[in-house]
Amino acid sequence: MDDFYVTIPYGLVVLGGGVAGYVKRGSVASLAAGAGFGGALLLAGALSIWAFTGGHSSSLFATVLQTVCAAALTIVMTIRYMKTRKVVPAGIIATISCPDILRVQDI
Repeated sequence: MDDFYVTIPYGLVVLGGGVAGYVKRGSVASLAAGAGFGGALLLAGALSIWAFTGGHSSSLFATVLQTVCAAALTIVMTIRYMKTRKVVPAGIIATISCPDILRVQDI
């Protein structure tokens, strides 16, 4: 399976989480992080689609970008979850980010 099937929905969830954090709590940091990481993941997904339609198996830059974003989110949100024990948003983002790193290893 091509990586954009996972990367684009994952990017939308991260972006949506940042927007939700801003709307619910007025957190500009959540909005910035969600927009930054979500936008980067959506970019990676778009690059993967572009490579796929061009006949290539994958885009190296997209794979690296996606892996770096997923690793950063996994580490930061796991630490945040360990400190706060709050499932939303830290536990959820850490949980969906970790398998994304492992999935990239199969490409």
